[in-house]
Amino acid sequence: MTERKLSSQLLVGVVIVLVGVLLLLDTTGVYDTGSLFRYTPTLFVLVGVYAIVVSGFRNLFGPLTLMLVAGAIQLVTLDIFEWSQLSSLWPLVVIIFGLSLLAGRFDRATPATDRSVIDTFSLFGDTERRVVGDAFERATLTVLFGGTTLDLRDADPEDLPARVNLTVLFGGVDIVVPRDWNVELEVLPVFGASEDSRLRVDAEHETVDLVISGFVAFGGVELKD
Repeated sequence: MTERKLSSQLLVGVVIVLVGVLLLLDTTGVYDTGSLFRYTPTLFVLVGVYAIVVSGFRNLFGPLTLMLVAGAIQLVTLDIFEWSQLSSLWPLVVIIFGLSLLAGRFDRATPATDRSVIDTFSLFGDTERRVVGDAFERATLTVLFGGTTLDLRDADPEDLPARVNLTVLFGGVDIVVPRDWNVELEVLPVFGASEDSRLRVDAEHETVDLVISGFVAFGGVELKD
């Protein structure tokens, strides 16, 4: 049965559309949304929380730092504190960095899954997923100022082609697949790159095993073996 849930890509798209609508209302004079933008830092705090949850609490440093900085900006914007009062809290960044190293120390293995649908969201950090078994159907990868590695070497999809859709802004994605897979790379790079770095082998079949599509800006997507 196909899994249905709110994907990271869809959520980011909805947020961008809402921000665009608010900007349009303001620039066209339909409604003064200036007061609403005072709460923009809170949006980044929520994004940080979401990034931590969907990473399984493995990606900590980037999202927590974003939440700390955005939260401080929000408190100052709302005149609850002044910068001089918050400046002494900068060692929290060092503590967060240490916590992220400790989390990595006790969780070095790349998470493996046999799920049919993979959804990752990387924000100021790295995310790794390894897919095993024949259930894999598709993956949605969203990267903002971070990186994602998707390892499909142990995947054997029954329904071909499997699909990977990605959105990358200021980041990178590595997709690892068997050398003999027939892969169609349909990514649109804008000030970025999309390449197949696998060693060339003679194709054993014409069936497409994997289709990779999406959008990359100021980043890159690399197909490896």
